[in-house]
Amino acid sequence: MVKKRVGLFVDIMMYALLITQMLYVFVGNNAHEIIGIAFFICLAVHIVLKKWWFKTILKKDKPLQRRIFDIITCLLMISIIVLMISSMGVSRFLFPWFFHLGSSDLHRYMGTAVLTLGVLHGGMHMIMRAKNKRPVYIGVTLACIASVSIGVFAVPYLNRHLKSVDISYSEKVIGDKVDWTGEKPLVVYFSRMGNTDFEPDVDAVSGASLLISDGEMMGNDQLIADMVGDILDCESIGITVKGYKYPSSYNETISVAGDELRAAARPPIEPIDVTGYDSVILIYPLWWNSIPMPVASFLEQNDFSGKTLYLIATQGSSGYGNTVSEIETLCPDANVIPGTSIYCEDIPDARNTLYDLIKSWNSGK
Repeated sequence: MVKKRVGLFVDIMMYALLITQMLYVFVGNNAHEIIGIAFFICLAVHIVLKKWWFKTILKKDKPLQRRIFDIITCLLMISIIVLMISSMGVSRFLFPWFFHLGSSDLHRYMGTAVLTLGVLHGGMHMIMRAKNKRPVYIGVTLACIASVSIGVFAVPYLNRHLKSVDISYSEKVIGDKVDWTGEKPLVVYFSRMGNTDFEPDVDAVSGASLLISDGEMMGNDQLIADMVGDILDCESIGITVKGYKYPSSYNETISVAGDELRAAARPPIEPIDVTGYDSVILIYPLWWNSIPMPVASFLEQNDFSGKTLYLIATQGSSGYGNTVSEIETLCPDANVIPGTSIYCEDIPDARNTLYDLIKSWNSGK
């Protein structure tokens, strides 16, 4: 009886800790990592209490529901292993030295998979024991839908609209330099700052491309550009649209960006002359998995023949998306070198990553 109660308590704690983990925006990074350790401790206790399952997995002549349960459990175990490795890979507090599977997207998707499969795993126990199975089937189905919705929709939404980022500019931007071989490149970036008519009470939200730097609102890509400019001690210029501005609302801006993409629009921009540079570091956000159309305007208005284009993208879920091939198409005579795609939450702490990247570019010249 005591073993059963301990097992039930541990199971409930695992679900609670996992859901709390997914509410990253409210708990913060350090607490997120500590809670993650607590989850895996509970998991270890759960496995010890349920070790009898390993002896039954290869048995034949099982009922269909038992076979389904075993398949779900195996998938859950695989997902948990990948989640554990990716947790270490994205760690900035407990395991900053571990870099394997360090994708924030993968980490979030595996968290969603573990939560959903965990619900199925627990639900199958209830289904196998229930006399009236129909309500249990419905409840488990709804719980699985809720689990997927939390990871795929709710978490990105909360990170985008509720997570405020407040940084010290000097702590995040100023640091070690790279002695660039040859002529220093020009840093060109596109940011919502300078291209949007913001309302006075707009929230500074990481996922919405904004943050607060020493009390002033700043664009994520502008911050990345300042980091790169400091590392190289070189000039940085923002792409600025002419004649109109994007809406203050992030969702409305994305809607306008979608219309521009479908129309292959080329918004008018302030001229940027790259004639005197043999290389350009281009920093841009992903909009609809593509480059913003003002970036396309910049690329088409300049001759990049014989020049090197180094790419740094910022994004909320999609890596580089289609942007590398798009830029290669727009600049067929340029040497296009992808560098890194930085997840929005990692932008304030990206300087070390950028420093190592620029060192690798410099040594590879």
